[in-house]
Amino acid sequence: MSAGHDHSAGANERSMWIAFGLTGSFMVAEAVGGWLTGSLALVSDAAHMLTDTVALGIALFAIRMGRKAADRRRTFGYGRFEILAAAFNAGMLFVVAIYIFYEAWQRLLRPPEIQSVPMLVIAVLGLIVNFASMKLLMSGKDKSLNLKGAYLGSLGVILGAGIIYFTGWAWFDPLIAVAIALWVLPRTYILLRESTNVLLEGVPQGMDLRKVESSLANDASVLDVHDLHVWEIGSGKLSLAAHVLLKPGTEVDGFLKETNERLERDFGIHHTTIQCEYRPCGSEGCSFDRQAHDHGEEHEHHHGEQT
Repeated sequence: MSAGHDHSAGANERSMWIAFGLTGSFMVAEAVGGWLTGSLALVSDAAHMLTDTVALGIALFAIRMGRKAADRRRTFGYGRFEILAAAFNAGMLFVVAIYIFYEAWQRLLRPPEIQSVPMLVIAVLGLIVNFASMKLLMSGKDKSLNLKGAYLGSLGVILGAGIIYFTGWAWFDPLIAVAIALWVLPRTYILLRESTNVLLEGVPQGMDLRKVESSLANDASVLDVHDLHVWEIGSGKLSLAAHVLLKPGTEVDGFLKETNERLERDFGIHHTTIQCEYRPCGSEGCSFDRQAHDHGEEHEHHHGEQT
């Protein structure tokens, strides 16, 4: 079973390396081709392919770093390298998009001469490369590439080259370039937002903190849950820390075993640090409301006396 799993993972990694080589090589070819033919649309599509190339590179880097064990200096391992690389990628693509918008405006004012036939040939080859990369990654689990739209940039350039060839409308090239840049920007924004959230140790995307808190608080052995934190070390590596006030007499080992199994099953949280208490903690960082708890105990005590 294990050997089969490793073989599958290895095959997927090889496919990713081939797709990375294809996409990265043709990204450079498109950028050079855009410069030689005068096509801003090709340069913009090269930026689109840069998104996919860097995303694949990050995924491959994460696989390699995931094999590197944590040490005494980096006790959580090296998962954050992937997030730092993703944030850098997003920032770089924003800069490229700004350049494309500026250059497109300049070219709309003074349309340059564009060699539409070489532009068309390069765009068709780009479409083939994108399609080949998509086929290679179809069996993989990697979702960092927006595979369904990976070839739209090349199709846009092909359309632009055809229109320029038959009509001579050179101004159509910067319009295609802007359209491709606008296609890339939302993906770039999402990448930047998600990587920033991880770096700020925010609640992971798609995680409902109230549900996690309810899962802990609804345990029959629990009186209160406070100082609850859920964050992400790297892609899919979720961690939780919390203070839990237990009913007197609760057996801690059994409680922790059941709680950890539930958190892993229901929320995919594998790394937990749960501080079990029989009295409200008095630490400065503890958010437990001691006055409310004491008031509740006092109210319960008086209510018991009245009955």
